[in-house]
Amino acid sequence: MVNAKFIVCFALLLFTKLASAQQITLTLAKAYEQAVQHYPLIKQRQLLQQTTNLTVDNLSKGFLPQVNISAQASYQSDVTKVSIPVPGITITPPSKDQYKVLADVSQLVYDGGMIKEQKNVQHLNEDAEQEKIEVELYKLKDRINQLYLGVLYLDEQLKQIELVQNDIQNGIAKTEAQVNNGVAFRSNLNVLKAESLKNDQRAIELKATRKGFIDVISLFIGENLPENVQLEMPVSVAPSLQADIQRPELKLYSTQEKLLSGQNAIIDARNKPRASLFVQGGYGRPGLNFLNNDFAFFYTTGVRLNWSLSGLYTQKKEKQIIDISRKTIGIQKETFLLNTNTALKQQDAEINKLQQLIAKDQAIIDLRASVKDAAKAQLDNAVITANDYLREVNAEDQARQSLITHKVQLLQAEINYQTISGNQ
Repeated sequence: MVNAKFIVCFALLLFTKLASAQQITLTLAKAYEQAVQHYPLIKQRQLLQQTTNLTVDNLSKGFLPQVNISAQASYQSDVTKVSIPVPGITITPPSKDQYKVLADVSQLVYDGGMIKEQKNVQHLNEDAEQEKIEVELYKLKDRINQLYLGVLYLDEQLKQIELVQNDIQNGIAKTEAQVNNGVAFRSNLNVLKAESLKNDQRAIELKATRKGFIDVISLFIGENLPENVQLEMPVSVAPSLQADIQRPELKLYSTQEKLLSGQNAIIDARNKPRASLFVQGGYGRPGLNFLNNDFAFFYTTGVRLNWSLSGLYTQKKEKQIIDISRKTIGIQKETFLLNTNTALKQQDAEINKLQQLIAKDQAIIDLRASVKDAAKAQLDNAVITANDYLREVNAEDQARQSLITHKVQLLQAEINYQTISGNQ
């Protein structure tokens, strides 16, 4: 018999340790990190980088020798003839059918900095697109905040239900003893039992809602969280009203302004002259010597200068368009800062309000607890009915529920402040 008890105790202890070891916890910071890593948009980062690398590599090939091959066969109605007789010399006119194969090799020497500026703009464009992704990923924080704090709020409510259930069970035990002794009516006992069942229903609803929140969090972070996962309570940090706004939107505006500067540089580079070396070789009839009607090899080499002046006609207007775009970005930035500072002011007012409400909540709970304890003593002595006792129990419960709500709301307001300011 002793051995059997020992085995049962050991098994219970082992089960408890295993259950404890399997308990999974999640922090808000970890939820942020996993949500970002699992969000499909994150894959676009690598694609943007690959596109930039390929484009820059192609631009670099602009300094490689450019080779053009052409061939031509023609027939013309007349050719150049020398009609002046020269004693002792016969000048044969070239054939009317002519053939030519040409290979033109050009090496760019100076392009006005065009390729360099195009590479710079490509990198700046990638930076701007990457910042757009950062802006979208940052929005995940607000969604995770709502789900995470929603679970914490439900957990606090479930804890409060346990406290209320303990008060009701104590009342049931006292009333049941009184009924057995003929001091109280069974209807009083049934009222308490009905309230206990109602409390169980409330717990079932909260647990189902909690499971739904956990399932959604699982989808965001890409991990199947168990129903009993514990979410750690974030440390309450009073927001610093002097903190600078560090939102990714500001980096996006800054990058877009740099991109416009890069486009300005391209306009300047495009209107500068270009210089290149060239070698042109070929085989045909006639060659460079038109007096020789035989097939021959030939070549030409030299320096080529190109300068297109047509871009100067539109340069001023193009820069004005870029300047308008820059002003537009400035207006967007100014609007964003105004809206963000407005939201921060609202959150600051909400934090101050909730702090005052919490101080009042605690005072109300202390009073309600004393009234409930007095009612419990009166129920023990059959001075009041079960309904009277439940009224005080529910009154204290409501006071504690208000405290729970206000505490979670305060934590949410503080986290929202940090999220809105970008200092989280």
